[in-house]
Amino acid sequence: MTEQDPLLEWVERVAMYLARDGVPPIAGRVLGWLMVCDPPEQSAGQISQAIGASRASLTSNLRLLTSMGFLTWRTRPGERTVYYRMAEDAWSVVARKQIEGISSFLDITRDGLDLVGRQDERARRIHQAHAMFEWMAKVFENAPPPNPAQDEEET
Repeated sequence: MTEQDPLLEWVERVAMYLARDGVPPIAGRVLGWLMVCDPPEQSAGQISQAIGASRASLTSNLRLLTSMGFLTWRTRPGERTVYYRMAEDAWSVVARKQIEGISSFLDITRDGLDLVGRQDERARRIHQAHAMFEWMAKVFENAPPPNPAQDEEET
């Protein structure tokens, strides 16, 4: 057992947790790795070697995580290598995007109810989604914002 094995086991746990929500396992491994790696900036080659992913599958997953707001990247002067790292406040950024998506989906369900008529049998299925998303929107609207600094002090 190498010194890195416990880290990679933890990375795999992150990947399997995120896979439940449809995140590809490689994207989950990348995310888990970038949460614990040292140095915090890693090239695609370093990430590939650490998590055992092919460069081809890694490229599309790095692009996915970047578009979701989890990762940022940069180059260094005089180098062509791209280095990836967790975005500052990545989890807050991604969660806020998801919360904004709740409101967007409420607009869609309202339009669907107007389209089929609120008393139509089809409306029942749309209304179930609408009611759940409306509840989530109210919960998040009334929730206090996270305080990461306080959370770090408590751990």
